[in-house]
Amino acid sequence: MEIESVNKILYSDTLVSDIFITEYMPSMNGNFVKVYIYCLFLSKYGKQATIEDLSKKLELGIDEVKNAICYLENVGALKWSDKNIVLTDLKEKEINKIYRLKLGSTPEEAVLSSERNKKRNSIISAINNNFFQGVMSPSWYTNIDYWFDRFKFDEDVMYTLFQHCYDHKGLSPNYIEKVAESWYNKGIKNAFDVDKYYLEYEKLREIRRNIIRKLKLTRLLTEYEDEYVEKWCMEYKYDFEIIELALKKTTGKTNPNFRYIDAIITEWYNNNLRQKEEIIIYEGKKKKEFSKANEAHKTQSNFEQRKHDDSYFDNLYKNISKK
Repeated sequence: MEIESVNKILYSDTLVSDIFITEYMPSMNGNFVKVYIYCLFLSKYGKQATIEDLSKKLELGIDEVKNAICYLENVGALKWSDKNIVLTDLKEKEINKIYRLKLGSTPEEAVLSSERNKKRNSIISAINNNFFQGVMSPSWYTNIDYWFDRFKFDEDVMYTLFQHCYDHKGLSPNYIEKVAESWYNKGIKNAFDVDKYYLEYEKLREIRRNIIRKLKLTRLLTEYEDEYVEKWCMEYKYDFEIIELALKKTTGKTNPNFRYIDAIITEWYNNNLRQKEEIIIYEGKKKKEFSKANEAHKTQSNFEQRKHDDSYFDNLYKNISKK
């Protein structure tokens, strides 16, 4: 005896897991989301559809549908073969990931982690409530735990990291990890290090604004130009008054670029010039040496020209005498 239920589309629903909404959808192309949800809808009824069918039904190009399926396969949301598409159970996938991570700890490590994580759990809870409206997806917990272990941040630093990324480019895991790695390379571990970094960062922002204003740029600096400015400020420890001396040397240049400015500033740094007055004296000496060399070149050229002229007239005189 076969038992069936009657489900009409008018009264039915297609459930989309919260894991998909929190983990996959934020960074996904809108058309890819359409393809996933429609595949989810078809799978509920056990229906079949070709790439061409999906293209026509969703009003997307065939290439766009193929790109969507390839992307969804790459992120692990489905498996695609010539014969069928199998949607991944995203909940099971997430549970397996968490379970495997737990298997990596010994009992002693688990006890130590439990004691250490009292404050850590409090910070994670604050991150969840303040940046994710209390519905942070499970993978964020494993990411945060991994970042704690990898970068050795204090709890306050981890919260500040999320606040910094939230205020700038958003809460993409890749972006947060990139910023975290940058902080780690700068030696940031505790709240004192963060405060020191922010003082330098504010100074950097002010210098960046001054450079844009002095060069009369109508755009923000590119990522590569920013790297130059950060090097001048963070590594060379130069204030804007020194950087401005280099900017002035671009006057009269047809297309001055940051590589040209960097060559000037790096030359000062390599010559151990730290003060504005030292650089002015250094540049003054260079200018005098250049002028002397230029004058010597002109004198040599005139001398060679006179030698040529004398020889020319001597030969001319001899030729006239012979005639």
